[in-house]
Amino acid sequence: MSSSTADPRLSKAGPPRRPLRLSWSDERLRGIVWQVLVVGIVGVIVYWLWSNTVHNLEVRRIATGFGFLGREAGLPIGESLIDYDPTDTYRRALTVGVLNTLKVAVVGVVLATILGTLVGIARLSRNWMLSKMAGFYIEVIRDLPLLLQLLFWYTILQTLPVPRQALNPVGGVFLSNRGMKLPFIEWLPAHSLALLALVAGSVLTLLVGRALRARQYADGQPRKLWPAALGLMGGLPLLVWLAHGAPFTPDIPALRGFNFQGGITITPEYAALLIGLVTYTAGFIAEIVRAGIQAVNQGQWEAAQALGMRRGDILKRIVLPQALRVIIPPMTSQYLNLTKNSSLAVAIGYQDIVSIANTTLNQTGQAIEGIAIIMLVYLTISLSISLFMNWYNSRIALVER
Repeated sequence: MSSSTADPRLSKAGPPRRPLRLSWSDERLRGIVWQVLVVGIVGVIVYWLWSNTVHNLEVRRIATGFGFLGREAGLPIGESLIDYDPTDTYRRALTVGVLNTLKVAVVGVVLATILGTLVGIARLSRNWMLSKMAGFYIEVIRDLPLLLQLLFWYTILQTLPVPRQALNPVGGVFLSNRGMKLPFIEWLPAHSLALLALVAGSVLTLLVGRALRARQYADGQPRKLWPAALGLMGGLPLLVWLAHGAPFTPDIPALRGFNFQGGITITPEYAALLIGLVTYTAGFIAEIVRAGIQAVNQGQWEAAQALGMRRGDILKRIVLPQALRVIIPPMTSQYLNLTKNSSLAVAIGYQDIVSIANTTLNQTGQAIEGIAIIMLVYLTISLSISLFMNWYNSRIALVER
């Protein structure tokens, strides 16, 4: 058999494509025509909406563009992560709103994950009372509107005593209707450098752990990670802090006049929003965790019990790692829901990006730009969460052979 001839059945190339015929009976031609027609109609609608909007704004002499961001805001903001004064620009005011939104979203995601996981595990507990309490929490918290829960927690926090009669459960900690006052330290550049050293040490610890696991897979000898973790995450920040003079000045809150001075404050608005979002989202996360654990084959439990493992170790080392492959995708949706639900902060007076942007567009009259900023902020946060969770999901997914 000649080597120049090949069996056409073994060829990787597909069947020859038919040429495009200029006839309405050709499916490919009809598909192209319909696609072009739909895209053209959408383009015409978008152009009409844009031109109509621009014309109406010009008729009403409403300014357009984002030039207002450089003007003085004159907007008071109760709490912010960065220095802010009403004489600052709208750009800085909106930046404060974005940071306030992130402060709720990041802390809320972490706390909701912890609480939801614990409640979901408790739902499967062999303890009848614990299981029923977890089930009652899940059913009640998911059936109540989130806005109602936010108003409930805000009302509860507003019933706390005034600062002069504040509760003092622990030394330096005060609870009043102005919020919770906590001791803190005077933050200096040395503390910022130590924090950066801690982040760098954490990253190096992960790399060292990966290298030790690779060596263990190669020779089968287990190696301890904790000495390296202690040195990188504890010793390195401590050395940086000591090298810059080891400053440590505690800032203890104290009652002066009609309010407290010093320390840090957790405002009632932030606390109510955080408690409401965490408890509400945790109810849904608990059901996701329960379903993920029950999705793991019962034989995994039986095999581990046959080896003499305790139930807690089985759950931590065998069941949960497998359940994560089921838990992560719906968990991503709950993280997105928590972030977007934080826009209800305006109902209890917490100044997030929605509240500040609404005030901005009311003062400047530029509603389109204000709404666009809100949309861009939530779109960016949501896409960032989705990208990270999809990346993590791909890391723990089973690789098919």
